[in-house]
Amino acid sequence: MKSKVAVVTGSGQGIGRAIALRLAKDGFAVAVADFNLDTARSVADEITQTGGKAVAIAVDVSDREQVFSAVEQARKALGGFDVIINNAGVAPTTLIEEITPEVVDKVYGVNVKGVIWGIQAAVKALKAEGHGGKIINACSQAGHVGNPELAIYSSSKFAVRGLTQTAARDLAPLGITVNGYCPGIVKTPMWEEIDRQVSAAAGKPVGYGTAEFAKNITLGRLSEPEDVAACVSFLAGPDSDYMTGQSLLIDGGMVFN
Repeated sequence: MKSKVAVVTGSGQGIGRAIALRLAKDGFAVAVADFNLDTARSVADEITQTGGKAVAIAVDVSDREQVFSAVEQARKALGGFDVIINNAGVAPTTLIEEITPEVVDKVYGVNVKGVIWGIQAAVKALKAEGHGGKIINACSQAGHVGNPELAIYSSSKFAVRGLTQTAARDLAPLGITVNGYCPGIVKTPMWEEIDRQVSAAAGKPVGYGTAEFAKNITLGRLSEPEDVAACVSFLAGPDSDYMTGQSLLIDGGMVFN
């Protein structure tokens, strides 16, 4: 049987890298798509060196044509298409009084438009393949509860939850499920930058922001990228076939629904 094919955006580092490696372990052929082609190639090499199948693709997810092109490249290079993980994201801190048009455009361009374009590109590719598939979107616990000093990021993730629910309803007749995953505080370069900005805004040393947010983690530890990748593995696999429109919290117990 030929491998199923997954496209993972923003998979050159952090959570996306962990997802790409986990899906390869699960037997997927993986398109490692990232703004930084060098890091994408590094992750693709990790996969191929352990016997998996992968290709690296450069993509700016805020650009609709680039997203469509990336998915089509993956489909041709890997011999099919089954799953997209719209993982790419940015998360600058945004104090309410200091929000600028530029930061709104940047965050919404990647976190919201990038998901919309990924959904559209996936639908086109799945129709071409003649079967259903899975669309999996990166949300956040900050998309369930507004986080302090992250107004634009939080609101972008609330938007992703809405997109996930609506797309699930619209695409069900095509045999396409749409779900999301909602991490908490994950040990990644993105979180290190959030911590630096939050700590600096409070006039505190690096690590202050992490300590303040971590007080709310019921399980008492920060998340590893692999924790999130395990959740995405479930959403990408057959055990989640009867689930759609959901955004699963994988945050160590920061938010309870």
